[in-house]
Amino acid sequence: MKFLSVVYLGFFLQWLISCSTDAMPMKQVVNIESIKSTADFKKTKEIANEALKFCQSKKMNQEFCILIDMSLHSGVKRFFLWDFKKDTVSHSFLVGHGCCDNPWSYDYSKEKAKFSNKDGSHCSSLGKYKIGQRAYSDWGVHVKYVLHGLDSSNSNALSRYIVFHSWEAVADDEVYPAGTPEGWGCPTISNNNFKKIDPTIQAANKPVLMWIYK
Repeated sequence: MKFLSVVYLGFFLQWLISCSTDAMPMKQVVNIESIKSTADFKKTKEIANEALKFCQSKKMNQEFCILIDMSLHSGVKRFFLWDFKKDTVSHSFLVGHGCCDNPWSYDYSKEKAKFSNKDGSHCSSLGKYKIGQRAYSDWGVHVKYVLHGLDSSNSNALSRYIVFHSWEAVADDEVYPAGTPEGWGCPTISNNNFKKIDPTIQAANKPVLMWIYK
């Protein structure tokens, strides 16, 4: 009986140790996936459906649009190039937002960004934008697109010099739990990812919609 008790005790301890060692990596995976799962396809698709109706009413490009979900952690992909024809995401990238009162080029607000339309706030602004003129930029691959704010929440975009450009500080792939470096309000993606979508924007025969939301 003592021998059987020792055997059972041994099995129990082995099972307990096994469960304990498995707990940490499983918990980490669940945490990461719970962050990413907020970027559910259903939400993005609903926004895309609204975007298409808006583009149709304003005679804007109905081939594709850019959707940026600022409710997501900045270390995961939240910049979506939405293909209206295929009704799905064709590209997804990291994208930076404004630092507001935090130091420039860090990731202090990676989990919960703040927004403002005020000049000098260094914050990003929510709302719909018309992607305008392609021009020279001092940043990244030296190309920028002027952004025209179409809502009261981003009406000062032009006067604030809020533009879409690339930045070498932004990574090509996800960096979670770290965040994407924060600038002065411009939506910024990596140099390599900018090169991927720049030809698509250039080829558009009508103004392209960029919608930043949360």
